[in-house]
Amino acid sequence: MITGAGGGIGLATAKRFAEAGAHLQLVDIDRKKLSLARSAITKNYKVDVEVFAVDLSRKDEIDSLWKKIEGKEPDTLVNNAGVYMFRDFLDIDEKFLGEMMRTNFESTFWMCQNFIKSRLKVGGVIINLGSIEAVMPFASGLSHYDVAKTSVLALTRALAREFGRKGFRINAVVPGGIETPGVKKLKKETAMKLRLDMIKLGMEFKSRLPLGRFGDPDEVATTILFLASDMASYITGALIPVDGGFLSA
Repeated sequence: MITGAGGGIGLATAKRFAEAGAHLQLVDIDRKKLSLARSAITKNYKVDVEVFAVDLSRKDEIDSLWKKIEGKEPDTLVNNAGVYMFRDFLDIDEKFLGEMMRTNFESTFWMCQNFIKSRLKVGGVIINLGSIEAVMPFASGLSHYDVAKTSVLALTRALAREFGRKGFRINAVVPGGIETPGVKKLKKETAMKLRLDMIKLGMEFKSRLPLGRFGDPDEVATTILFLASDMASYITGALIPVDGGFLSA
């Protein structure tokens, strides 16, 4: 099961899992994107693909999803869904912070809880998506995002310790600057509106990258696939950067 599977890292991950022969349960809030994703995958790979349109910021919809798939729960869960929005710290209100935490952290919390409950006797694999911002905040206007993603990393390590002896491996991938459709859209808007502050931020970020470039969603997807496989059988509680060396620079 992959959340946020309609595009970007989620869709790239779905394609890599399909290539490896995995049957898929794809979750996204956007029905149209899910339909396109299913068509693209089934056209190229002989795997079963189920799609579920779910608002992961709502716990009732998450619980309903797990009731719907009772008896055919996945053995691997990839919590990729999230939103990336800039807002000045002094302008954040309770409503906005609540929305960001529900989407970027609480959704992962409740998905993990349902997954572990459903497989408590057999174990499974969870890969959560964090962010370099949770480890080393770089951009202004992302304090809400940083807090949510830091919580995801803490949850990952806590669950790995608590459920390791029950057969669960739980890790986090920590992406850096990845050329997702959302990032491309942000770059285009920044250029069109001549947002000099954002242009400066982008230049500073890229200049810090040891590899000198942004990453591709597939480069994150292959890491997720590795962590889900038996090749990573002795890895749990790990936070794996896929960041072009950003955190080491």
